[in-house]
Amino acid sequence: MSQTHSLALKAASVLWVIWGLVHILAGLIVIPADASGGFAAIADAVPPEALKADYHPAVNGILDQHGWNLLWGGAATLVGAIFIWRRNLTAIWVTGLIGGMLDLGYLIFVDIPGYVNFVPGTVMTLVSGSAIILSFWVWLSVRNRPSVSGG
Repeated sequence: MSQTHSLALKAASVLWVIWGLVHILAGLIVIPADASGGFAAIADAVPPEALKADYHPAVNGILDQHGWNLLWGGAATLVGAIFIWRRNLTAIWVTGLIGGMLDLGYLIFVDIPGYVNFVPGTVMTLVSGSAIILSFWVWLSVRNRPSVSGG
């Protein structure tokens, strides 16, 4: 693996750490909030008063489950970032799938319809997309090369 590849993986790792921390924080904000507050925290481009309602307790449960997914997805990408930093090619796939699939759903159902502001929402999609592009470029470049270190 070249020094350029190693630097690209380190950059991808840093991007995944940022993404992971933001999503852990989002989960910690959403889980304890009532439904109105949780929706307002996520859909920050929508006026909070438009999201105020007397929601059924099931809505709180579903929103808490979403917060849990944000939390564990962020934590998993933090772990993946460590392995990517250490040049583990499998971690590129696992981390890319977790962060990428979480952000793909976000992009399709929340970002494109315009329910969120550019910062932090769209920026985090750009962060995960950049991490995926950098790390998969390395993976495609080195996947069939014999390892110099033997392992």
